Amino acid sequence: VLLQIFDAFKPCLHDSNSKVTQVALEALLGMIPLLKDSLAPVINMLIPAIVDNNLNSKNPAIYAAATNVIQALCQHLDTSLLLQPFCTKAQFLSGKAKQDLTEKLA
Repeated sequence: VLLQIFDAFKPCLHDSNSKVTQVALEALLGMIPLLKDSLAPVINMLIPAIVDNNLNSKNPAIYAAATNVIQALCQHLDTSLLLQPFCTKAQFLSGKAKQDLTEKLA
């Protein structure tokens, strides 16, 4: 069921309407402390959706929301769940997104 929910939710994280993306990131921020490690089955789908456009966004609200989501993931999930997806994304990012994710890995 969780996989189906996040399959439907994922497109909101990179919607062409920045307000939809921002609200989706803020909603995810609220979900993370509640779901914690039960997010494990969807983490490989979520990390790219969070990072790809949002961590390099020129919109300061979206960038801040994405940064907060990454921080919440680090606080509330077993970090071993995040290591591989963060490493994979960091290899192919550029700009401040690469710097932010590399700092989280360190």
